[in-house]
Amino acid sequence: MKVLITGTSQGIGKATAELFIEKGHKVVGIDRQEAAVVNENYTHLQCDVRGELPEVSDVEILINNAGTQNEDDIEINLKALIRVTEKYAMQKSIKSVLSVGSASGHTGSEFPEYCASKGGVIAYTKNVALRVAQFGATCNSLDPGGVFTPLNDCVVNDPALWQDIMDQTPLKRWATSEEIASWAYFLTVENRFCTGQSIVVDGGESINSKFVWPE
Repeated sequence: MKVLITGTSQGIGKATAELFIEKGHKVVGIDRQEAAVVNENYTHLQCDVRGELPEVSDVEILINNAGTQNEDDIEINLKALIRVTEKYAMQKSIKSVLSVGSASGHTGSEFPEYCASKGGVIAYTKNVALRVAQFGATCNSLDPGGVFTPLNDCVVNDPALWQDIMDQTPLKRWATSEEIASWAYFLTVENRFCTGQSIVVDGGESINSKFVWPE
């Protein structure tokens, strides 16, 4: 299938592009940085999703992955995501739309604009699911907790902060980009019926109530 993925130069986007190529799909990547994926089945379009978007026809799977933390979050994580979706997904070839959100969109436990942008993704996912259903397509958001990506190096490499995070995470680890990519593949290729949902993949961090009571 023809797959369009934003934010493919590192982290989750790069891992997702590589997985889809491995599975035999043709991938078009959009990123403001230069290409990090080199393969005959990969086409890289270097641009900022906040600006003019390139023409890409007959997209079958759209994965909105481009995002940032504490840097013009609403413009990039939400407004640009909406523009990308409206341009590429609202047509008869579309089979699946997936937006990479965040567990913070459910818990509110991060930078204010970041949480607001990811919360907006959750609501917009439901709106898109209703509208692409006419094409027989699904639309969901994949909302990770901690993932080993360059954006998170500042806490991963700080022993005290890392211990604090692990104390909040029942499974005592973070996901790899490859793990999140496998969820993206399942939700867009194998899944044909779940739609309008926001799937939290965070090692149980968001369900940790820290209930305290005398023994």
